[in-house]
Amino acid sequence: MVVRLNEIDGQEKRVFLITGANSGLGYETSKFLLGKGATIIMCCRDLLLGERAKQKLLKFNLPGKIELVELDLSDLVKVKNFSDFIKNKFNYLDVLINNAGIMAPPKTLSQQGLEIQFAVNHLAHMHLTLELLPLLKEKDNSRVVTVTSGVQYFGSIKWDDLQGKLKYDRWASYSQSKLANVMFGLELNSKLKESNSKTSSLLAHPGFARTNLQPKSVEANQSWQEELAYKFMDPMFQSAKMGALPQIAAAILPNAKGGEQYGPRYSFRGYPKKCKNAPQALNHHSRKRLWNLSEKLIKIS
Repeated sequence: MVVRLNEIDGQEKRVFLITGANSGLGYETSKFLLGKGATIIMCCRDLLLGERAKQKLLKFNLPGKIELVELDLSDLVKVKNFSDFIKNKFNYLDVLINNAGIMAPPKTLSQQGLEIQFAVNHLAHMHLTLELLPLLKEKDNSRVVTVTSGVQYFGSIKWDDLQGKLKYDRWASYSQSKLANVMFGLELNSKLKESNSKTSSLLAHPGFARTNLQPKSVEANQSWQEELAYKFMDPMFQSAKMGALPQIAAAILPNAKGGEQYGPRYSFRGYPKKCKNAPQALNHHSRKRLWNLSEKLIKIS
């Protein structure tokens, strides 16, 4: 069944924390929810760009409220400090949307010396989520929405070379991080159900959405082949506004349930509907293994 969001109830008095909220999917999600009266905690790595996005949103005179906060997901220590700040400032959260991400850069290491895509897309969001769960557990029907990608279906976890030290392939590492998002989201939901938590964990992917990820990847890699491929594929891409709809659906649909994933109707474009999770993410043993490994990396860092 295709999801339509135009009849969704208002979100007044509800608080949404969105990572990567100053551009692309995060910006469009913020705009939609502000229009519904929600309070949005806009998390941005660059406060200058975040302030520009905030001022742009304020010009629409939407009924919701904006809190702009700096968050650098490439440093797990800063993620912890950010989480402590949020826990001191807010009494509760209704929804955490793990939206931010990076795509296929040249080999780069995080502040803790970890492969940057695995660190930012997966570990940082896992760390953030676990730190903020106490705020989410204060509210009925609270949710964690982790944004993945269609490449989840092609990804695999390189258990013997998780950080790409032996061989780095930027697209394989991106796919691994997006599969890890799904495995984390499903394992989190399983743990929340076991503890009879009020909070549920859902997933979403945007299909082919036109965001700043594509030009940033081209710029970072100086790849004319990649630039040409994006130009060739451009008619297949949908807008960031459309790409944001699956994560909005996962965040606020009254009948959405933990463990579900929402994506475009036609796999890579269209209005959102429930879609299948990556088959490799359904193996409970693998999910638990990844969870334990990730916990150790976070604690060591």
